[in-house]
Amino acid sequence: MALRGPLSRLLRSTLSSCQQNRSHSVAILGAPFSKGQKRRGVEHGPKAIRDAGLVERLSNLDYAVHDFGDLTFKHLEKDEHFMHVPFPRTVGRANQLLSGAVSGAVGAGHTCVMLGGDHSLAIGSVEGHAQQCPDLCLIWVDAHADINTPLTSPSGNLHGQSVAFLLKDLQDKMPEVPGFSWLKPFLSARDLVYIGLRDVDPGEHIILKTLGIQYFSMRDIDRMGIQRVMEVTLDHLLARKQRPIHLSFDIDAFDPSLAPATGTPVNGGLTYREGIYITEEIHNTGLLSVMDVVEVNPTLGATPEALEATTSLAVDVVASALGQTREGAHIAFPKIPEPKEDTELRL
Repeated sequence: MALRGPLSRLLRSTLSSCQQNRSHSVAILGAPFSKGQKRRGVEHGPKAIRDAGLVERLSNLDYAVHDFGDLTFKHLEKDEHFMHVPFPRTVGRANQLLSGAVSGAVGAGHTCVMLGGDHSLAIGSVEGHAQQCPDLCLIWVDAHADINTPLTSPSGNLHGQSVAFLLKDLQDKMPEVPGFSWLKPFLSARDLVYIGLRDVDPGEHIILKTLGIQYFSMRDIDRMGIQRVMEVTLDHLLARKQRPIHLSFDIDAFDPSLAPATGTPVNGGLTYREGIYITEEIHNTGLLSVMDVVEVNPTLGATPEALEATTSLAVDVVASALGQTREGAHIAFPKIPEPKEDTELRL
C-alpha cells in the first residue's frame, strides 16, 4: 500500500489535540475497496460520487475543499480465510492505511469525508478519527447493524462486522482476526447510536440487547417520527458533554427506490426527507468531524438513471451534513444588495 503526493503530505501534518470547532475546510479521502464483501464494483464508488459533482457542491457552500485523491490498496496474494471470514489480512491492512489518512486529515484541522468502498472501511475511519478525538461518538445510519462477530456472522463478510471491532464491550467476544493486530477496541456501547435498522441478524440482535445499545429501527422511525429520533439521538450522545461526531452513512439506509445502486438493498428504508433531516440535524450541532459515505456500487445500477439517482443522493447527504439546507445555503448574499447611486436604467 502506497501513499503519494498530497496525501502523504497530509499525513505528515500533526496537531496535538482534536479541534471540536472544525475549520471551514473539508478533506475528501477516496477509499476504493471492496474486499469486505463479495460483490465487485463498490470500489468504483469514490469516483462515481466525485463525478456526480461532490467537490463543486461543497465549494459552492464556501468550503475550502482539499481532495486528496484515492488511497492505493494492495490485495495480498496469500490471504487464507479465517474461520469463514474472507480476506481478513487484506481488509485489516486497508483499514490500517485508512486510519492513518483519516487521522492526518483530522489532525490537520479538516472536516474529513471518506468515500467508500464497502462498510468494512469504517473500522479504519473511526479508529483514525479516535486517534485525534478519543472522546468521539458514533452515529451509524444503515439498514444493517454491522455488529456481527466472526462467531455470529452468517456470511463471514467483514463489512457486516465493522462495529464489533471497535467496541470495548465486545473485546472478550472477538477472536484474534489476522490482519487486525494493530487495532485495539476503543469505543463504548453508550457512545454509539444506530438509525434506520431493518435487517438485523439474530446474533446482532442479542448483541444490541445485551449491551444496551441505543438504536432506532425503521419501525421506531415510523412510530416516533424522525424529529424525535434525532432529539433522542443527540441527547443520548451529547447531554453529558459536547464532543466530536463521527457519522458513518451507508447509502442502503435509504429505500432502494431512491438508492438502487448498492449491494445489500432492503425495502422499507429512509425517505429522502428523513435521510436529509438526519444530516441537517447533525450539521446543526456544529460537532461533525468525520463522515463516511459507503456502499455506492456503480455496477449495480440497472440503468444510467439508477446510478445517477444513487450518486446524486450521496452528494446530497454529504452536502446537507456540511450545511446545505432546504431553505438555501445563505452564503451568496450575506445582506440584501442595494443599487449604486449611479445605476442607470438601460434599454
